[in-house]
Amino acid sequence: MSTAFKFTSGLRELRIHLCQKSPASKGVRDFIEKYYVDLKTSNPRFPILIRECSGVQPKLWARYEFGKEQCVPLQDLSAEDVLNKLQKVAK
Repeated sequence: MSTAFKFTSGLRELRIHLCQKSPASKGVRDFIEKYYVDLKTSNPRFPILIRECSGVQPKLWARYEFGKEQCVPLQDLSAEDVLNKLQKVAK
């Protein structure tokens, strides 16, 4: 699956919350290792924020224009599933 795609103009920021150790965040950690560099290369000026906190449930936050936000839970997903969720919120 290709990660070389541009984010839409309505999307302003992505925030990924995860735990450094929990099994529920393993897919998110794998996603960052596999796909983050390609995403950042495709969108060099776009803010993709990675927030680690012990014990937190993994989530993806998408902030759109006019302050609208969307939260997507990422608990127990694989790296590919996390990428699919990100592509959906990025459209």
